[in-house]
Amino acid sequence: MFNAEKVKNECVQWIRDFFEKNGKGCNAVLGISGGKDSSIAAALCVEALGRDHVIGVLMPKGEQHDIDMARLLVNHLGIKSYEINIKDAFDGIVNSMPNVLELTPQTVQNLPPRLRMATVYAVSQSCNGRVCNTCNLSEDWVGYSTRYGDSVGDFSPLSHLTVTEIKEIGHLLGLPAELVEKTPIDGLCGKSDEENLGFTYAELDVYIRTGEIADPVKKEMIDRRHAANLFKLELMPMFKPTLD
Repeated sequence: MFNAEKVKNECVQWIRDFFEKNGKGCNAVLGISGGKDSSIAAALCVEALGRDHVIGVLMPKGEQHDIDMARLLVNHLGIKSYEINIKDAFDGIVNSMPNVLELTPQTVQNLPPRLRMATVYAVSQSCNGRVCNTCNLSEDWVGYSTRYGDSVGDFSPLSHLTVTEIKEIGHLLGLPAELVEKTPIDGLCGKSDEENLGFTYAELDVYIRTGEIADPVKKEMIDRRHAANLFKLELMPMFKPTLD
């Protein structure tokens, strides 16, 4: 049985311990999308460090239809925030590419999260910060993140918690229900996570924790994605010479 209060308290203490060892007096800096992950990660950091030591970075690409959700979160928590539009940076890179190089849809979809992470680090290094990763176990299990984009950070409070579990923590933290229960959208192609994946997070979370799933087709989909994307969770392969 998942004990949300116990895990929440352990996570808060873990964040405090991280900053004690890796940046005493520093700020937690994270990208704020308005979704559950960044909302809950930010709220945990506020409880651990105090709102004066948490900074949110809002990064629309041009017009963002749900930017008000991100603003709701920073206002609810009372944290300092910066809004930085990445559209010019995105357009500048895309328009500077050689004409002979045809950009794939995946290239175009993954560029914004990589620009956002570069932006978060630029803010972090300018205000004595440590970057908070906001990925969760469910998404990581099936590779639902952009390598060197939203998959990185200096510390990660949610990476060993499923979507179902972090939502329980979000409600416990007193976050607005519209943030905790917001339909997850990848922000890349306009579809919801579950539309893209072909199964629900509820099904995935039960499978992760118990190994049980009723639909063999969905089991195969999950297993295939998990195997294909394990490299995202591993260190970059490095050649090690024999020095005899």
